[in-house]
Amino acid sequence: MFHLARRRWVQIVSTIALNPIVPYFFAGKIVQAQSKGVCVPVLNCYSCPAAVGACPIGTLQHSFAALRFRISTGVIQPGLYALGSLGIVGSLIGRFPCGWFCPFGLLQELLHKIPGPKLGIPKILNYLKYAILALTVFILPAVILDAVGYGETWFCKWICPAGTLEAGLPLVAANADIRSQIGLLFIWKVALLAAFVLWMIVSMRPFCRTVCPLGAFLGLFNKVSLLRLTVDSDRCLGCGSCSRVCPVDLDVPKQPNSPECIRCLKCVKACEVGCLDYQFPLHARREETVAPADRDR
Repeated sequence: MFHLARRRWVQIVSTIALNPIVPYFFAGKIVQAQSKGVCVPVLNCYSCPAAVGACPIGTLQHSFAALRFRISTGVIQPGLYALGSLGIVGSLIGRFPCGWFCPFGLLQELLHKIPGPKLGIPKILNYLKYAILALTVFILPAVILDAVGYGETWFCKWICPAGTLEAGLPLVAANADIRSQIGLLFIWKVALLAAFVLWMIVSMRPFCRTVCPLGAFLGLFNKVSLLRLTVDSDRCLGCGSCSRVCPVDLDVPKQPNSPECIRCLKCVKACEVGCLDYQFPLHARREETVAPADRDR
């Protein structure tokens, strides 16, 4: 069983495990290791100096950016490795990595703890990430090409604030050669990161909910993955305690397997009567905890 009370520690350990080569932050270099050929299931930048894995979104973009050039040479490689690995993760656990392993998700949750006014996010903005996934990860890299026949990594280059924080800023700070090449693109990326940081303080996980293409992709599997939320409507009291703790503002009893659910399982922990649980092979269902007086309500 997932230890719900330890989720924060799992997030911290995951962040360290994905970026363990700390001295490279001070050297202004990027780790070159064979493990960089393996996609991790979260948005963790390949170019982060300490990273030991590859971001699946960056890998997909590179594959589609080179797709037409490779086809012209008789080699067809449409990023099947990245698509396949994400498909396996999604089929098994859906968006669980978003809620438990993603370093950028952890940052958003910590920033949101800063005291101050808090704002909700209009539901319509949830659909933006699907457009970003389609356009910047698949379509634009494959369609808009340079003179050689290669496309750009549009999401990484123009949007990704995780890449700016994990790779851009550390490399610029520690490497004089890179610092001398700063231009308008870097300024734009830093300004975009700053805007997201401010938004994270006033809204819970705004990047995950409105922009993240990886969350959009994995969310497509939530309704069919082996890990699913279950609701016992006969035991539900309609108290709303589960929905109040949901970081993505879901009506949990009505939307237990929404593509927006990051599988943090905070709702399961918050449910005092045991009507919420998760379904996964070998997981034993929670024991009923409702008081006798409440059963008659």
